[in-house]
Amino acid sequence: MSQLDDQLVALGGVFQAAVLVDQIARTGQVGEAPLGCMLGSLLVLDPKDTLDVFGGNDQQLRDGYRALVGALERDPAILQREPLRYALAMLGLERQLAKRGDLLEVIGKRLPQVQSQADHFGLVHDNVIASCGALYQDTLSTFRQRIQVHGDTRFLQQANNASKIRAILLAGIRSARLWRQLGGHRWQLVFSRRKLLNALYDLMRG
Repeated sequence: MSQLDDQLVALGGVFQAAVLVDQIARTGQVGEAPLGCMLGSLLVLDPKDTLDVFGGNDQQLRDGYRALVGALERDPAILQREPLRYALAMLGLERQLAKRGDLLEVIGKRLPQVQSQADHFGLVHDNVIASCGALYQDTLSTFRQRIQVHGDTRFLQQANNASKIRAILLAGIRSARLWRQLGGHRWQLVFSRRKLLNALYDLMRG
């Protein structure tokens, strides 16, 4: 894979997280496989390559790729507005997190505890989701800029859904960090749209 492909996989992770948050907010439902992929990405601390972060392939990122295509094509018919808003907000929060060594340290110290829970209960167990959600709340929720999630109040008020949303946002910000580490930059989304789209279509055909 080229560096651009790697960047698109990581960016696909950001948009996949955004799509899942939108799904939970609107329907109260999320598939176990995509949820597991996102939660698992938080626990891969020494990946051998970019795909390794997402379980070794990009099968669970396909909805994220489609949302990214919609954003880059700027076609109102396929643009997913809420996921785009969440994705851009995650990219912004990652920039703030990068300047906060204290919060990065908290995340670094608590992820091994989440790993122990995942080993014991399984990756998508409520306890693991609750721990990831609490970690988001104790770190990223302390910023003044917060991600406002819109959807059906009945689903948003359920504690389990709120934990899932926070856990997925944490995973999305991990993907945003990975994208940045791979040389990704927000200006690409403006000035390199066609190049990104061509590479993304190749990736989706692969």
